Amino acid sequence: MGKNLIQQARGRGGPTYRAPSFNYVGAAKHRKEIKDKVKGIVKELLHCPGHSAPLARIAYEDGESCLLIAPEGIKQGDSVSYNIEEISPANTLHLKDIPEGTLIYNVESVPGDGGKFARASGTFAKILAKSSQRIVIQLPSKKQKDFNPSCRANIGIVAAGGRPDKPFLKAGVRHFRMKAKNKLYPSISGTSQNAVDHPFGTSRSSKKGHPTIAPKNAPPGKNVGKIRPSRTGWRRK
Repeated sequence: MGKNLIQQARGRGGPTYRAPSFNYVGAAKHRKEIKDKVKGIVKELLHCPGHSAPLARIAYEDGESCLLIAPEGIKQGDSVSYNIEEISPANTLHLKDIPEGTLIYNVESVPGDGGKFARASGTFAKILAKSSQRIVIQLPSKKQKDFNPSCRANIGIVAAGGRPDKPFLKAGVRHFRMKAKNKLYPSISGTSQNAVDHPFGTSRSSKKGHPTIAPKNAPPGKNVGKIRPSRTGWRRK
């Protein structure tokens, strides 16, 4: 009798796929929306296992404190502002108040959601065009997307841009890095597994696996391989 596939195990609610949020510093998002113009101070820079970039704890003059994703060039004790039209790292502004060509990050998808786009280390977005109805922004993927002018964003580039440049060198280092975020590791191809563990698995060297086209009417979890591909095999010239 076979075993459940990895594709079927996801979503069962087990600890393997549950984010260890009890180890996280907190949610990094914009502060509660206000109309006033306030200033704040960077109290400390923090490391959070749930984020690829460092976090900055900001204390505002009105008494509110929040966690923001830290940009390049910021340090403890620096002054930041909210809703003040000043283009400097970590300042929070509405998109309608940011000039064209400015590099931004932590862009809200809808006004008030705290920030959804361009949050990974070393990433940034760019304002391409502005109008009274929409703001055109180029995302880190080079895709252009329209945003509400009332959405907020931070000025600058997310810190820790050189993080992926350092190689892991040892599988053990990669193991503990993935374990900190509860990511499934390692990922093994179906043809390298035993026959009882995967439909593509076998111990015979003469049998190199099965066609990677899933059955047309396969139920959820049974779709092992490509789902209705237009073509398979090498594209030869």
